[in-house]
Amino acid sequence: MDLIEIIDRVLYNLLEVHPIHTLVVHFPIALTGAALFFLLLSLWRRNSMLEYVAFANIALASISTAAAGLTGLMDNAEIYGGQAPNASTKIVLAIVLLIITATTAFFRWRNSQLLHSRARALYIGAYVISFLLASVLGFLGGVILYGF
Repeated sequence: MDLIEIIDRVLYNLLEVHPIHTLVVHFPIALTGAALFFLLLSLWRRNSMLEYVAFANIALASISTAAAGLTGLMDNAEIYGGQAPNASTKIVLAIVLLIITATTAFFRWRNSQLLHSRARALYIGAYVISFLLASVLGFLGGVILYGF
């Protein structure tokens, strides 16, 4: 078997055999976790570059949440006929996650000193809530695949 055939088989299995949502969904989970980690690290080390990395991660989490939501809707329709367990709960939580991550990224983009402003607690809280929402969404996704 040559390299091209191996790549073709891998791509086929990733994109045709497995639902696309299962590939995309890991990004918001990882990015919200990384965002929170770097934000807390920036507070501990008093390092603005680490806060900037947290901001980049939350911005990417926003984009990947939209992608995960769209692929989730597609896979729910195609695989489960729109009847995946907890689908409505996941849709609501995903929308809330998208709103929080996008709003956080937008306001941080508009004010690079947000961490050092009166909105500090709200800014930090948005990172914590984003990570918790992504974790709950991941758990509910696991329930769909593996049961409760």
